[in-house]
Amino acid sequence: MSLKSHYSDTELLECGCDEVGRGCIAGPVFAAAVILPYNYENEEINDSKQLTAAKRNQLRTMIERDALAWAVGQVSEKEIDKINILQASFLAMTRAVEQLSLKPQLLLIDGNRFVNRTDIAYKTVVKGDATYLSIAAASILAKCYRDELMERLHEEFPQYGWKDNKGYPTPYHQEAVLKYGNSPYHRRSFQLKRQLKLEFT
Repeated sequence: MSLKSHYSDTELLECGCDEVGRGCIAGPVFAAAVILPYNYENEEINDSKQLTAAKRNQLRTMIERDALAWAVGQVSEKEIDKINILQASFLAMTRAVEQLSLKPQLLLIDGNRFVNRTDIAYKTVVKGDATYLSIAAASILAKCYRDELMERLHEEFPQYGWKDNKGYPTPYHQEAVLKYGNSPYHRRSFQLKRQLKLEFT
């Protein structure tokens, strides 16, 4: 089934927002904001988790070309430690929205919660990245940009396997932390089990 092109029946300037990296134990959390043309169509765009890395990068080029406006924001691991991962996710979305070259009239937020630091109306959409094109497009951009960063950081700290796990707590990554300790890019404010729980709440 194709994703929906628009939330509203009127031609509001809608912006899809999504984050990636909430369940990681290393690296920043990233978010993207994407404004697509009204009634935009692209059968290939989907939730980034359902796509291969090659397909995401292909779609990234299309999204950046076709979007009326797009931006990516991030919140560092040090900021995450100060304000917690949930608030950091909201802040990353806000930073992305604030960088847009156009001001949207409605934010479509993936998930069931949002702390709105803007004066723009918003709607939260559970599984929004599998429902609306603009949110799915945002999920793709956020994933591509975060993966690129983690691959660069891997060159600095190859022992953690970030080029493969992208900072998520895979068994290999957890064993590497036990063996080598934390890097400067690890989040230190919570333990692994609590971080895993946050990913699903």
